[in-house]
Amino acid sequence: MNFKLKNIPERTTLPRTYGLTMVMDKGMGLVGAKDFLSVAAPYVDIVKLGFGTGFVTNNLEEKIKIYTDLNIPVYFGGTLFEAFLVRDQFDDYLAMVKHYGLKHVEVSDGSISIPHVEKLGYIEKLAKHVTVLSEVGSKDATHIMPPYKWIELMKAELEAGSTYVIAEAREAGNVGIYRGSGEVREGLVQEILTQIPAEKIIWEAPQKAQQVYFLELLGANVNLGNLAPSEVIPLESTRLGLRGDTFTLFLDEAGKQSANH
Repeated sequence: MNFKLKNIPERTTLPRTYGLTMVMDKGMGLVGAKDFLSVAAPYVDIVKLGFGTGFVTNNLEEKIKIYTDLNIPVYFGGTLFEAFLVRDQFDDYLAMVKHYGLKHVEVSDGSISIPHVEKLGYIEKLAKHVTVLSEVGSKDATHIMPPYKWIELMKAELEAGSTYVIAEAREAGNVGIYRGSGEVREGLVQEILTQIPAEKIIWEAPQKAQQVYFLELLGANVNLGNLAPSEVIPLESTRLGLRGDTFTLFLDEAGKQSANH
């Protein structure tokens, strides 16, 4: 931090296992990635090359190296995993991940329908080689799962070898754990948390109001994902109570009284 302020919540330290910020890179250029990391690298825990962008990104190896040189893990979006899977190319997918030296993968079934036992099998196979993040929830806004189903799927995927489960929201934050308006399905979230440890869930939260909800619910060190690169510094400020939305969240009582006058 650049200067000292009292009553700033304690953040977990790098390399974090909780309090993660997962960033979605949807095709940022090499210069843009370096520029972004020059100010935000300490607050970036993992980078997802969104959906299938890894297939079409020029200078992909150089792009990955920019992140990994700073010890920031990179992985391909779950849609790319599904694109390989639907073409019966799982072995090719694993070979490709190894070729690029990636240590993380995302296993999802948001765009295709596969039996859950089959998804668990892929998690088990991949977990022998890399860290697995598995996504729960559909990208189809009309497919509404009851809370017990979310819990059942998350539990099974963690048991199969996932290090984290990702609560689906898409890049816009308007499906899965959110309503079409972007509003949090609060009952769903709170029911999930009765059974699944918060530190094992990455909540996709691209919108500021969604981030604030989870910070108020779970504190400064909640795992949040699908952040645009330009939103990382604003999010870290919000985590620390240095934005109007969370300004009084972490102040002591005396500080709160001062802030209200």
